[in-house]
Amino acid sequence: MKMPLSRARTFGSIRIAILAAAGVLSLERGLLAEEATVIDQPNLTVLTPQQWQNIDHAVDRGLDFIAANQQADGSFMAPSYGQPGITSLCVMAFLSRGHMPGMGPYGAQIDRAVEYVLSTQRPDGLLAVSPTNRSGRPNYNHAIAGLMLGEVYGMTTGDLNDRIRRAIPRALEFSRMRQTRRKRHPRDNGGWRYIRPYGPNDSDLTATSWQLMFYRSAKNAEFDVPAEYIEDAMAYVRRCYVPRKRAFVYALYVDDEEHYASGGTVGGGIVALAMGGEHHTEMAQAGGRWILRHPFTTYNRRRHQDDRYHYSAYYCSQAMFQLGGQFWEKFYPELQQVLLANQRRDGSWDREAIRDGKFGNVYTTALSVLALTPPYQLLPIYQR
Repeated sequence: MKMPLSRARTFGSIRIAILAAAGVLSLERGLLAEEATVIDQPNLTVLTPQQWQNIDHAVDRGLDFIAANQQADGSFMAPSYGQPGITSLCVMAFLSRGHMPGMGPYGAQIDRAVEYVLSTQRPDGLLAVSPTNRSGRPNYNHAIAGLMLGEVYGMTTGDLNDRIRRAIPRALEFSRMRQTRRKRHPRDNGGWRYIRPYGPNDSDLTATSWQLMFYRSAKNAEFDVPAEYIEDAMAYVRRCYVPRKRAFVYALYVDDEEHYASGGTVGGGIVALAMGGEHHTEMAQAGGRWILRHPFTTYNRRRHQDDRYHYSAYYCSQAMFQLGGQFWEKFYPELQQVLLANQRRDGSWDREAIRDGKFGNVYTTALSVLALTPPYQLLPIYQR
């Protein structure tokens, strides 16, 4: 089940040589260039070399801010009900720039963060600090933490690697148990929701997208994830596409306020389809057109009352990179311009203006870094 370290380095460094050769990505702070593999060259002309260097600088400043906010227990600053998900997002932000566990300027900090995430696993396999807290959304924490462990597994060795190898199957068992628990309506089969019942829906698209990414990451790392698990989730994602909206909605009960489209739901739907190789379907491309009609030009503001800016920017950036072509070329230059213009002097980005301000700005800084780094193609889960 283990992905060898040498394979992880190669797999995790796809396209880095192209970026470096084109002069659009500095490598002095990344750690994977020595084993780069060149495939599927992205369109680098969407930005000038100077603009790419500015992105490098912004990402590095963001990571410095995150690193400065690591706590004594290895977690990154966030309320307990946002853990270990937020710490896992921070780890993935470091990985997305090419930093690895146990190596380089952040290696020890990444190790401590991974150890913290492992320490939160409960006997039933759930990765969460607040297992029954509705506002903490334990299923989200669990899926994001599982995703991170799948991504970092092949980059670790020794005891840490062994602990991840034992933790992931237990986490998969918990995810499958929650996925197959009886739903009140067949429309919600295959998906996930909160731990406690909430509203008329037993599944929602954003929770399901994270869990599907966890499944895919674990499968990529050669853990046993039966195809049925993924197809059940994919079927729910497809049902969340509403033809008359030409977009993916949060939940399926049509008379409920949760039947809305946002950057998080549309981007999440596209990314979820990409996990199953369906990023060129009409559903996915219609979602891409929706994203272009709902740009990120006004920083930290979105149209819908539940549309979080940084969360949506993260998902939409990953989604548009998966779609590629004109979708990416029209989307990314504008997004990076807005994010760079609004980065704070300390390297952070503001808290979410809508709903999730309670999670702090380490959270939004990790999301912003992840929104800027898809072209680096260092996280295997998001590679095309």
